[in-house]
Amino acid sequence: MKFLVCISNVPDTTTKITFTPDNKEFNKAGVQFVINPWDEYALTRAIELKEAAGSGTVTVLNVGEADTEPNIRKALAIGADDAIRVNAAPSDAYFVAEQIAAIAKEGAYDVILMGKESIDYNGFQVHGMVGEMLGIPTVAPAMKLDMSGNTATLEREIEGGKEIVSVNTPFVASCQQPMCEPRIPNMRGIMTARTKPLKVVPAVGEPARTTVAEFALPPKKQGVKLIDPENAGELIKLLRNEAKVI
Repeated sequence: MKFLVCISNVPDTTTKITFTPDNKEFNKAGVQFVINPWDEYALTRAIELKEAAGSGTVTVLNVGEADTEPNIRKALAIGADDAIRVNAAPSDAYFVAEQIAAIAKEGAYDVILMGKESIDYNGFQVHGMVGEMLGIPTVAPAMKLDMSGNTATLEREIEGGKEIVSVNTPFVASCQQPMCEPRIPNMRGIMTARTKPLKVVPAVGEPARTTVAEFALPPKKQGVKLIDPENAGELIKLLRNEAKVI
């Protein structure tokens, strides 16, 4: 079984968000980047399934520039066998999906996993695009994944409950908790990751179809207004005219 796990390079969740002076790009200065937390579920589950089967490979794929390689090496330290980096900035969802689909098709992977979305853009788009480009099923978002031969059983979240889906390989799945407990690399993994293959390939297809016109931070929170408990009329007025919740 050949697993392809797609990972994104995202700002740490504690990062203070700022933008460049023209408000068209995220300001990377002084920012610590991590593996997208949702992708860690996909990576760990792929490794668990490979280990349970006693055979197979887990390949990590990242669309990004050279500064993403430390986190690719971290994925290798967690347990992936090898890695591929598409040497291009992940400019929009379609462009990223196009790169993933090209690698998946060339490598004839059985299972393509990724997080349900990246925590920086929260687009929830790439997995569906990849499945459509490859003409294979997509299951999203998956909370549980088990394999029996070439058949997968997945549990996905739906409104008001859950749905159990059975699908044959190849397929795409996006992952979220509680699929597994994400692993952290141990010392042995860190040492072996240094010698595992990391292949760099050029991007394919057309440039990004979309561009960012402008980023903007949400408005700052206003100060709290305290209303005398006897003045219900004033409270109603503020809720209607300022908060606009009634």
